[in-house]
Formats: sequence, structure tokens, C-alpha cells
Amino acid sequence: MGALKHLLDFTGWEASQVEDLFETAKLMQEVLERPVKKVPALQGFTVATVFFEPSTRTKISFELAARRMSADVVSFSPGGSSLKKGESYKDTLLTLEAMKVDAYVIRTDAAGVPYQATRWVKGVVINAGDGRRAHPTQALLDAFTLTEALGGLEGKKIAIVGDILHSRVARSDAELFSLLGAEVWAAGPATLLPQTLPGARLTTSLKEALSDADAVIALRLQRERMEAGILPSIPEYVAGYQITPERLAWAKPQAPLLHPGPMNRDVEVDGRLADSENSLVTRQVANGVAVRMAVLYHLLVGRNR
Repeated sequence: MGALKHLLDFTGWEASQVEDLFETAKLMQEVLERPVKKVPALQGFTVATVFFEPSTRTKISFELAARRMSADVVSFSPGGSSLKKGESYKDTLLTLEAMKVDAYVIRTDAAGVPYQATRWVKGVVINAGDGRRAHPTQALLDAFTLTEALGGLEGKKIAIVGDILHSRVARSDAELFSLLGAEVWAAGPATLLPQTLPGARLTTSLKEALSDADAVIALRLQRERMEAGILPSIPEYVAGYQITPERLAWAKPQAPLLHPGPMNRDVEVDGRLADSENSLVTRQVANGVAVRMAVLYHLLVGRNR
């Protein structure tokens, strides 16, 4: 892959770099299938999960990934920290830097903090989600999961449905999928679509987005980020945009269904589909550990080669 310094987004990436990372992720999958799911690849390194915003899947996934490779893990959450006393993001990170942390996995509700962090600390910075801007490791695990299911993304039509406006996942997915040769469509109510989404076509027509799609990704309605009145009522959203078995039938036969989580069952996705053979939601979670192991390995070991 070459010596990547950080993972902030996919600016400057080439498809071959993604493919190299996926080859490493496949090796990590083999590790995770062993009775003893651990290798010494990152022994001696310290990884800090610095989550200024709540998370379940991403935080646990990164911590497991680091521990599976024998790294020491420092878990930071704002609730019991000096942030409550007025400490800034910068000073929090400088405190961890003084403790010789090697990698910072950062999530924040403010866009740009991981980018700023690369100027504050000497260690590797991984963007685990910053505001509406980017969530690159979610996109990587989504693309890896789709590559397993479809044999690759070149020439495939991928539909992303839901709250596109507030979704960092939609932005990173569109950026990465298009880099890998996919045709990306993003659909949702007009009030939940941005003016542009690089790498994707925007539409308010769910049928247009799903027609002949090779795969469908449903997104959570991020009501905590919405201004009053921007969202139609939940029943209206369900009536117009919920992914149901009947609507998924517009896509190609056996088209996989993904969701980055957390899922609001029977809102974004009909509960029957959430547990169906089409659903790859739990596969996404499993693949997230292997992909994040690959990211940590390339950034930490690759930097020291």
C-alpha cells in the first residue's frame, strides 16, 4: 500500500491500495477463525480509542482489533473526563500524546477534528467519524462485505437510501465505491438530500435508485442532527422510503441488504428483511474487526518499515 501516515478519508487513494488492504483483511479473517484469536503483530504499540461522541460498534470493533494483534488499548470517553471541566479536544489529545500513545482512533460530532489532530500529535490518526464529513473505516468494511457478496464492485449499481444529508457513512461510501468502479445512487426525501454527493447520483425516487441495483444500503434517520421540521413524520417516511421485501424486489434477485447501524427496525428497514437471508448486517459487524485490524497493521507496522 505504501507508507500511509493516517486514515482521514480517501483523498489521494487508488483502487490498488484498497485491494491491498482487503488482502490483509482476508488474512485477519483467518486469525479470527482460529481457536486462539490473537497474533503479536502490534505488541508494544498503544492504541487510544478517543470517542468524544457515543459509539457501540466502531469503538468495540477497534478495541477488539487492536487487542487481537496484542496492542495495549486506552479507552477514552468524555463522560468521566476533564472535558467536563472545560478541557479542549486539543489538550485532551496532547495529554494522551505525553503518555506515548502510538495511534489515535478519533470520533467527534465536529467535522475536522481528526484532521486537526494530525497537527497536534505525532502518532497515527484514524478518523472513526467526524460530524457529517467522513467515516472511512465504515466505508471500507461496507466495500469489503460487498466485494465478498458480489465478487467486486466494478460496474455494480449500489443504492444508498435514507438520511443522506446527515450521513458521514453515505459520503465515505460514495467516495470509496465510486473509486472501486461502482455506480452509486443515493435516495431519500428532498429535505434529507444534500445539494451534491461526490461519487453518487441523487434522487427522491426510491424506485429509480433500487431498480436493478446489485446491493442496497439503508441508513439510520439521524434525528439528533436534524432541525425541527426537516423530517417528514415517521409514518410518512416509512410509507415512502422504508426498505420492504416488495421494494427490495425492484433490485436484482438476491441483492444483499446492508445497514451501518444502529438500525431502527420497522423504520428504515422492514423487520422481516432485517433477519432475512438478504441481510448482511451482522456480516458487516464481523468484517469490521478484520478490516480495522488491517488498517491498524498497515498504519502502524507499515509506518515503521
